[in-house]
Amino acid sequence: MHLTTFADLGLRSLMMLGDLPEGDRCTIADLAKATNASDNHLARVIAKLVDMNMVVSVRGRNGGVYLSDSARGASVGRILRELEGPSEVVDCTGDKPCPLAARNCALRHRLADAQEAFFAELDGDTIDGLIAATRPVGTRTSEDAHGTSRSLGLPTVPLNTQ
Repeated sequence: MHLTTFADLGLRSLMMLGDLPEGDRCTIADLAKATNASDNHLARVIAKLVDMNMVVSVRGRNGGVYLSDSARGASVGRILRELEGPSEVVDCTGDKPCPLAARNCALRHRLADAQEAFFAELDGDTIDGLIAATRPVGTRTSEDAHGTSRSLGLPTVPLNTQ
């Protein structure tokens, strides 16, 4: 299973926003820089998260975005289903349709089942749980020295908040 960049940025943004001190906000530009994304792409992701009531956006001089109260307990599987949309793992009917699609191909159904199993595995995880299980910024382990520890995308520099 491979997540779209859109869904990946959505989850990372939720985790970073959830890691902000209470009452702080983050600009989309700072969040884009921290996630190595373009401002425009991240703005689309944030707009979707606002529509999903996961993020609150405040306009103006002291504006920015922050995690909504309900987002911390939200199911990661549910969030991913909504961010990924109704797309299938393989496109059997696109520009070059597969000849097996008309024959009710078993592979297409098995891949759809596997995709749902992937999301279901994450249904019990919450954004708050992911944040809690992620090492704080600036901490290192012996794995880091050997290059085997992977970052979940939390910023290595503090975000400018207002």
